[in-house]
Amino acid sequence: MQVTALVWVITAVVILGLFVFDFFAHVRTPHDPSFKESGFWSAVYISIALLFGLFVAWQWGGVYAGEYYAGFVTEKALSVDNLFIFLIIMTTFAVPRIYQQKVLLIGIVLALVMRGAFIAVGAAAINAFSWVFYLFGAFLIYTAVNLLRESGHEAEHEEKRDSRIVVLAKRFLPTTDHYDGDKLITKIDGKRVVTPLLLALLAIGFADLLFALDSIPAIYGLTQEPYLVFTANAFALMGLRQLYFLIGGLLDRLVYLSYGLSAILAFIGVKLVLHALHENTLPFINGGEHVSVPEISTALSLSVIIGILTIATVASLIRTRNRDKAEQ
Repeated sequence: MQVTALVWVITAVVILGLFVFDFFAHVRTPHDPSFKESGFWSAVYISIALLFGLFVAWQWGGVYAGEYYAGFVTEKALSVDNLFIFLIIMTTFAVPRIYQQKVLLIGIVLALVMRGAFIAVGAAAINAFSWVFYLFGAFLIYTAVNLLRESGHEAEHEEKRDSRIVVLAKRFLPTTDHYDGDKLITKIDGKRVVTPLLLALLAIGFADLLFALDSIPAIYGLTQEPYLVFTANAFALMGLRQLYFLIGGLLDRLVYLSYGLSAILAFIGVKLVLHALHENTLPFINGGEHVSVPEISTALSLSVIIGILTIATVASLIRTRNRDKAEQ
């Protein structure tokens, strides 16, 4: 897949332009977004992402389009799980709803920047060392197991992380427990102090860093094209703010989402290990020769990912519906 520097620049400018538009059109003036507003713009950004896949098919072929869609669906699913953590952070810091948009948008931009750095590092590592797929695969399987263990206790783990961030920030920065509109830094008695809004942003930034450690190896298990990795991540993050307000009340109903994501990460981890065996150059494995193992196609990967997400979502809704009936 040949992607010229001009295409990279145009893509980056368009994505940056969409974020700038989002800020001036929706975030600059603090307000509580309505369900209609959130739903409309979520649909717009998802449509843009899907149309971009058609552009990839037109320019580089259906195989790469399939890889992009598989990556986008995976990253979007992981992003939905991230929304639950964002909700915990907003609750922990008692961020007023009208100011949550600003924190989310800045956090999403930070996430894209961090993921861009990880994408570059991952691409360099893959080009230099084919055995890095073993590490990516093992890490994803390890992450899947951890996600399975923490399922149902996400709030406790996140609150512990947030408390550590607050303690660390207060040790080195002058802080206040009071909000001053949507300001990140304010003045009290002539001294500049950090508001809880900035502390919430730091917590989201740290969470984004942890998310990037999971998501980048996952998508490299679906495509080794840095351009597709970057655009799938960018379009998955785009519209995440609107999705937060759209399904925020439904997040507690997706009780099996973590199990589904754990299964997806484990599946991609196995796919990476199989790919590493197929491309093997390590002398202590099969004498440094390639190992004849089946490879998982992009079409199968996309089918498995969508299938797992569908089962997890349907099972979650059935479980919570039955729970609600039992409580009535």
